[in-house]
Amino acid sequence: MKKLIVLLTIVIAFTFAGGFYAGIAYIEAKTIEINPDLHLTRSEEVKLETKELPEKNTAPSKVLMGYVQDYQDPDKTDYRNLSHVIFSFAHPSENGEVLMSGEYAAENLRKTVRLAHNQDTKVLLAVGGWFHIKGGESYPYFKKAISNVDTRTKLVNELMKMVQQENLDGIDIDFEHPRSQDDARHLAAFMKELKTELKAVDKELSIAVYSKVDSVTGQENKSVVFIPSMFHDVDYVNIMAYDGQWDGGYNAANLSPYPYTENVVHYWSGLFEEHGLSKDKLVLGVPFYAQPEDPAESVLTYGAVIRKGAENAAKDSVTIDGVTYHYNGKDTIRKKTELALQNEFGGMMLWEAGHDAQGEQSLTRVISKVLEKSEEQEKDLFWVKQ
Repeated sequence: MKKLIVLLTIVIAFTFAGGFYAGIAYIEAKTIEINPDLHLTRSEEVKLETKELPEKNTAPSKVLMGYVQDYQDPDKTDYRNLSHVIFSFAHPSENGEVLMSGEYAAENLRKTVRLAHNQDTKVLLAVGGWFHIKGGESYPYFKKAISNVDTRTKLVNELMKMVQQENLDGIDIDFEHPRSQDDARHLAAFMKELKTELKAVDKELSIAVYSKVDSVTGQENKSVVFIPSMFHDVDYVNIMAYDGQWDGGYNAANLSPYPYTENVVHYWSGLFEEHGLSKDKLVLGVPFYAQPEDPAESVLTYGAVIRKGAENAAKDSVTIDGVTYHYNGKDTIRKKTELALQNEFGGMMLWEAGHDAQGEQSLTRVISKVLEKSEEQEKDLFWVKQ
């Protein structure tokens, strides 16, 4: 019995002592500060698993380029929705000099640059156009300037001087239109030389191009010639998908209807895919003016059409003072913008910003909202994939 009591006493004592020291160990463990770096080095098998944060989506925004003619009041242009303003036009002379339409044009250019840059909008200077300051078409002047090596280089140098002096963000070339293989080769050589100089100072180069599609037949118009490899040397290709009223005899309804634009988009998409060119260089042009069925009548701006009635924004044709006009209303402009995005185009171009309406009926605003919505959807998709 005594042995049993002694044995029980020993067991109880050890149990008590074990609990006591275990408690001390627990308390000490709770108060010890552990160096996590030291802890990780004690075992090569213990690794801290980290997940890298996704890179910020730095893809460039879709562009919205608005041509502005040199006589327009720079204060009346809404730069907020435009990525680029293309100031139109500088005129090439046969000897490679660059001419402006008087001092008012130079002053408007400088003011446009200042106002646009305040809104983080880039400014390009358009060179060429249909009419020349000396009269007639710009084509023969431009053709001669770029067909000679010396005058071609002089034109490049003169444009680079303007880029630096006027704080421009680049140049837009509007040679309307290369009409032979020689024209196409000279234009390609000119664009390559100009791109080299612009790239060296981190400036942009765009080119305005004829739609290449007949609005009546829907077939390729081969009278205007481009060398596809030339498009490697440009940042943007501004497709003039309008003025179809001149195809096959004057018909104002062919100005730029949606089916015509579909043909234009499919042509340029196919051309770029065939030659391995990035389709995000393609910029779809839309008209901001109304073409009269009677060619003796003057063209109306879209803004003038809306001033005759806000309800005209929902139409594509209207009769004003007995004359019927054809144009692109808000729904058609929206559909065209969506068409460009569906075909992976880089954005939209408009001729011209000074023709737009103000406020809720603005076509620029319609395009901008579609582009913004598309970018929001792309960003949401990007984060979901992460």
